[in-house]
Amino acid sequence: MSDLASRLADLASRGQTVTYGALAREMGCRVQDLTAALEAMMEEDAQAGRPLRAALCEGRLSDGLPAQGFFLKAASLGFDLSDPVAFVADHRAGLFRRQS
Repeated sequence: MSDLASRLADLASRGQTVTYGALAREMGCRVQDLTAALEAMMEEDAQAGRPLRAALCEGRLSDGLPAQGFFLKAASLGFDLSDPVAFVADHRAGLFRRQS
């Protein structure tokens, strides 16, 4: 998982997202291990006041949004999820700006 942050930074610099399955294959790990690492990153990002890098992932059946676990973790970190689509769009936009 040491390359996960680099891969997410690359995606952000390109203005792209990726499915969990594709990212897990690229990283050579199981989806469960990937999601655990992403949740740890979410904690780091929230503590540092950065956009959540995990917002770059999308569920295969989530219409381009992250999977439900992303939203559960974000809620546990105190984020307002009253508009999940706007929440993800804001974090993605912040990531895309930071990398450009």
